[in-house]
This record gives sequence, C-alpha cells and structure tokens, in this order.
Amino acid sequence: MAKSSLFPALNEIIFAGKDPSAIEREIISNYESLTNRTLSRSDPVRLFLESIALIIIQQRNIIDFTGKMNLLAYASGDYLEHIGALLNVTRLKATPAVTTMSFTLSEPQAVNIIIPSGTRVTAGDKIVFETNEDLIIEAGSSAGNVKASCTVSGTCGNGYLAGQIRRIVDIFPYEMQCVNLTDSAGGTDIESDENLRERIQLAPESFTTAGSSGAYKYFTRTANSDISDAAITNPSPGVVNIYPLMSGGVLPPAEVLNQVRELFSANDITPDTDLVNVLTPEEVNYDLSVKYYISREDAAQASYIAVQVQASIEEWIKWQHGKLGRDINPSELNYKIIQAGAKRCDITSPEFRVLTGYEIAKCVNQEITFGGLEES
Repeated sequence: MAKSSLFPALNEIIFAGKDPSAIEREIISNYESLTNRTLSRSDPVRLFLESIALIIIQQRNIIDFTGKMNLLAYASGDYLEHIGALLNVTRLKATPAVTTMSFTLSEPQAVNIIIPSGTRVTAGDKIVFETNEDLIIEAGSSAGNVKASCTVSGTCGNGYLAGQIRRIVDIFPYEMQCVNLTDSAGGTDIESDENLRERIQLAPESFTTAGSSGAYKYFTRTANSDISDAAITNPSPGVVNIYPLMSGGVLPPAEVLNQVRELFSANDITPDTDLVNVLTPEEVNYDLSVKYYISREDAAQASYIAVQVQASIEEWIKWQHGKLGRDINPSELNYKIIQAGAKRCDITSPEFRVLTGYEIAKCVNQEITFGGLEES
C-alpha cells in the first residue's frame, strides 16, 4: 500500500520484508547450510520448504499490512476511522444537495396556505427534491420560499441551475407553480480516505478555545466533505474571514457557503468575540503560452513526447488550480515539461506571481506550440 501524499517528508517504512524470492532463498539457504546438502529443484524437501515459504510470505504481508494500518500515512477504510476515533474525528456521511424553492399561487388567497414539509419537486428527471419544512403562504400573499433537499444523498443532486427545477410531483387542490431560486449544491458522497486523513491531522487544532486559524480550517472542512481547502484571514481585530474551496479547485456554491455559515453560528465553536464571514475565494486568471523543443536524437519518439508534454502541462494546470494561495510558478511547469522528454521550453506566459492565501490561480487560455527539433 502506498504512503499518502499528505506526508511527503516521511520515508517509506517496511514492517516486514515481503519479497517472495528473497524469503524462499533465505529458507532454502539456511536449510542447506544446516544440513550441509544441496537441494535440487525436484527434491521433496525443497518442495516442502517452498510450501512453508508460501505461508511465511503470507504472514509477512499480514504483518506489514497490520503495522501500516496503525499509521496515519498508510491507514485506509475502517482502520483509518479507528485512528480518527482517538481524536473524536468520524468520517463524514454522504449528504444530499440542497436548493431554495419558491412556490407561487395563481392568486392570493383569503386564508393561510400550508405547503407541507416533504412536498416533492423535480426538474423532470429521476432526481427528486423534498421541502425541508412547512411553508406557510400568508393570507393575501401569493408566494413563499423554502429550503429543499434531494431525496438521495450524494452528488447526483448537484448542478441544477436556478430555474431548472419547476415541476411539482404532489397534487394540490389549488393551482400553484414552483421554481428553484439557487443552483442545487452541497451534495457529497461519503468522505474519501484522503480527506478524512487530512482532517485527522488537523484535529488537534480544534482543541483550542481561542479560535486559531487551524481550528477554523478544521471546522470548515467538517461542514462539507467536498471542501478540500480553506483560507483563514484576520483583516481586523475580532473579524475572521473564511474562504472554503471545493475539490478540484471548484469555487464553493452558495449552498455550501451557507452550510459553513450555519456551522459557525454555533456558540461552542466560534469565540463570542469573533465576527465570522464566509466568502468565496478570488480567482486570479492567467494565460498559458508555451513553446517546447525536442532533441533531434529523440525524433523517433517525437509523437510520444508531444503527448507526454501535453499531459504534463495539464497536470501542472490542475496542480496550480488545486490549492488556495499556491503561487503561479512557471518554474514548476518548466520542470514538468523537461521531465516529459522535451529538450527545452520557452514560457512566455504566465510570469511568476505570489498569491494571497484566499486567491487561486485559474488558466483562461492555452497556447501550446511545438517549436521543432534541435541538436543536442
């Protein structure tokens, strides 16, 4: 099992050697040394020792696996959850997408109209949303708003744009229309091992009662399992700005920002002296203009190298966009292109730029050119 990329400075650790050939050689060599005889391939004793070696190999694998499952850098699944339990960190469950629905009567009524909790609406496909509470449209009014959640937990309910959810599933004795006012968002699948691992590492920050940056970041990550990063700033005394970021560098939709706001409205999390603002990170746009060259000695592999260079550039763009406050660094891009097989490259844009903690780089335009073959 691989070590998590969350701990790049840690060396790989092996609790028990698992190389089958080495174990088999060691057993047979020890036997031959003790008995002063050489075992041929067909020797029954050798066949017996090989069967014993198979059992030892399996045990070595179990020992190594068991040891690593006790380490945060390697643990996965239920083993990782048991490590989290030591710090009272549990895996976040799948959550449904949410949106704000507006219900409108054909005309105002003389009495209050109740649209009961659980009223179902849909965009016309298999995904259904239910209202979270009773909506009372007061006498003389014709419209009201209410929160609604997808009936299925997970990301399947995300991405319905405002105005797409318009069909009422349930039957009412009066004419009525509905529409979602906000994009549906906030639905998450069960938390991944890597996200849980990072929250476990952050968990000690939550022990403070002073509202440290680490504590704010930890609790922000608990609001939604798809939040992969968060920037915390203190622009003035008593004011805390929180900038959550979703997986893949996606900016948080309004519903996710509301989830974070609701979390920090709890008195047992936020110090009474802090005013907490939950804001959207700021995107810093840049254009990418690269010309690369391939050594003439590698002409036969030029097509393959071109594919690898393109892949390395896409990997750099994804890396650059994956974390808040990550400086726009063309030196890293140059390194990746050379590693992909290019002889050299000219990067016209972007130039190096330092980003603040709440900014994220975004590539707007790409221009990637093959400059040709050059002598080594």
